[in-house]
Amino acid sequence: MSDRGRQALFARITGSQWDDWTKPSEGLAGLLHICALTLSKLSDGLINPKLVLSWLLNALGAPAYLVGALVPVREAGALLPQVFLAPFVARMKMKRWAWVAGAAGQGVAALLIALAALWLSGGAAGWVVLALLAFLAVSRAACSVSYKDILGKTVGQTRRGAVTGLAGSLASVGVFIFALLMVTGVLETQAAVIAAVGLAGALWLGAACVLSLLPEEQGDAEESGKGNVLQILRQDANLRRFIAVRGLLVSTALAPPYLVILAGDGEGNGLGQLGALVLASSAASFMSSYIWGRLADASGRVTLSLAGLAGALALGAAAVAGATGMAQNPYVIPAILFLLMIAYHGVRQARSTYLVDISPEEARAGYAAAANTAIGSILLLAGLFGGALSFVGPDGAILGYAAMSAAGGLYALRLEDA
Repeated sequence: MSDRGRQALFARITGSQWDDWTKPSEGLAGLLHICALTLSKLSDGLINPKLVLSWLLNALGAPAYLVGALVPVREAGALLPQVFLAPFVARMKMKRWAWVAGAAGQGVAALLIALAALWLSGGAAGWVVLALLAFLAVSRAACSVSYKDILGKTVGQTRRGAVTGLAGSLASVGVFIFALLMVTGVLETQAAVIAAVGLAGALWLGAACVLSLLPEEQGDAEESGKGNVLQILRQDANLRRFIAVRGLLVSTALAPPYLVILAGDGEGNGLGQLGALVLASSAASFMSSYIWGRLADASGRVTLSLAGLAGALALGAAAVAGATGMAQNPYVIPAILFLLMIAYHGVRQARSTYLVDISPEEARAGYAAAANTAIGSILLLAGLFGGALSFVGPDGAILGYAAMSAAGGLYALRLEDA
């Protein structure tokens, strides 16, 4: 193939010209973003509180209430502190250092969790791991509140979705292999899972080192008012609509455990059931993240709508399967779960790209904090909503989340084009 042919193929795949990526600043920035995000996302999969840490605390004999607190601490801890971190990040002229510090903090926390699992057991292990997970979540908040601004400053608008989507697909390969080893019983031993948590810590430290090399131009510190969350929410009606859409679409993230319960008839199969969830998620991420990223580059608004409606269809099919007894077929729920995870990754890609695109360049950190702080509260309410519906069975929660996903997909069409 000629050079011109290779460049044309590259442009068709990435949606941008070869020359844009081979400029010293553009090419290096894109490569560093992909490497750092891949390492970070792979770490997320290795230490997943819904799977790995829950299994590990159970193996260590921690009380059930501490195991149940892992996911709320992780999710709320990563979102709610952003309202306090945003003003500090806004005043930074080189915002990549906020992400580097956050990634390093997550790495240290993960390594300490591995050490705690080696030395402690029972309630002591549970409390220490929970405290370290809270530190990890706050460190993640620093990464989240700063990353969208860093991405906006160093990667062109037509390539942002491609960069994040490619990183998601690459990381999903590693997570898929990890989940496969877990489901087949290779990682049944406690020592192997502890090693996976320690590896996650090392990868986060590596991600911090990689992004520290990013060629970020020094910018002006933002005025404090531009980072004020309440002020931003009052002034931007489209941002409020986006938060409402994103709040409704958290249903795609909260529904999978109810599918696992439905498949196991309420009894569950421990690590095997949760391993199937990770396999479905990683496979869906690998197959769809890059495509969703390209669609989000074209229109984040339409991509959010498509992903929300796809999630509603998947959850509707799950409700029908539960009502008709088809859920007991060993292939039905895994297939539905796979489709739901495709929708979930579409929501993730579109919401991130759309938020960067609608945020003013001088106030991206404040916009990220405003959105994520609001979503942190909505997540708690949506979790309570699903929990209340689950008293009538997993079908009730699934139907409720299907309605939320459908509403979010339709309401996304009212968002403004970026």
